[in-house]
Amino acid sequence: MNRLTNPFLVYGYTGPDYFCDRKEDTQKLISALQNGRNITLMSPRRMGKTGLIKNVFYQIQQEKPEAACFYMDIFSTTCLNDFIILFGQTVIGKLDTLSQKAFTTLTGFFRSCHIVFSSDPLNGTPQATLDFHPSQAQATLKEIFEYLEHSGKECYIAIDEFQQITEYPEKGVEGLLRSYIQFLPHVHFIFSGSKQHLMNEIFTSAKRPFYRSTEKMTLQPIPENEYFLFARDWMDRGGKQLDKVQFQQIYQRFGGHTWYLQYILNRLYEQPQPVIDEKLIDICLADIIQSEIDSYQQLYGMLTENQSVLLRAIAREGEVAAINSAAFIKKYGLKGSSSINTALKTLMNKEYVFKSDKGYCVYDRFMKLWLQTLPYAK
Repeated sequence: MNRLTNPFLVYGYTGPDYFCDRKEDTQKLISALQNGRNITLMSPRRMGKTGLIKNVFYQIQQEKPEAACFYMDIFSTTCLNDFIILFGQTVIGKLDTLSQKAFTTLTGFFRSCHIVFSSDPLNGTPQATLDFHPSQAQATLKEIFEYLEHSGKECYIAIDEFQQITEYPEKGVEGLLRSYIQFLPHVHFIFSGSKQHLMNEIFTSAKRPFYRSTEKMTLQPIPENEYFLFARDWMDRGGKQLDKVQFQQIYQRFGGHTWYLQYILNRLYEQPQPVIDEKLIDICLADIIQSEIDSYQQLYGMLTENQSVLLRAIAREGEVAAINSAAFIKKYGLKGSSSINTALKTLMNKEYVFKSDKGYCVYDRFMKLWLQTLPYAK
């Protein structure tokens, strides 16, 4: 593996050397999947779900090179047809080489649709696109699952932002997927999502098809000391000095939220200054916020007055455990509980705010720092 210019990855996965800790989480996921238990993986966005999944798949394929691992993010899909097209592109042709023999087999296997082979515009690798009539959507979906099951391989599939299926206009999508998935002993699933309330509804409501069909796992921040050892080791290799006090300041400021820690560590690593001190941290943070200020202003401008006032109040507090408490309302000159709850519902639905174990927080930790600079008049 070639060494990266900057070891603190902000996007992507390049192997376990650049992946911090999560050894217990990795083994727990692998054990569950290999023992026939599908997983529901939940956490706020950017906590590290995708990296963990890629690390799990890397370890599985190191142990079993013949296993097939697939990752698909369905956040951008808006209907069942979108899901089927993405699903097809993700798996079809990836279980075998796209030889003439494989092409003949595939075209014979998929009877409800036409398969178009082309090259991925980004990397040039072969890809298969499904062309099907909407009336044949369910038949095509069934054939994709049958294709996986009849491949003769152990398949591992991660469907990220799985709660997106609740937004599809078609009725019965959950039941349809469940009806196929439950009969696939050699196909193992990770259903991951960032909207915990929706994921809980899908998998814990007795009225829903996926009720108690998976093992639940909520991703927690990487322990501070483990993260510090990882960060210090890479900083040392790069000729940088990062002491525990400075790392602790960064870790606590972002609540251990993986992506934000990686981003600031990435910025600090590229600086010519060999010693990382508080001043350098502040300079890098100010630079990050300045680069995003236009988007923050645009997002903030889309809010009503009640919503913006509540968002600023949450940002200033950091975390709000009792959002309807008299003390919080008085401190920030907020309106009554009804007004707060209405504004809060919108802020959560639009992912300006999320609820952690400790209370309500601003979702984007860099945006929170920007919000804290805004004047606050009661």
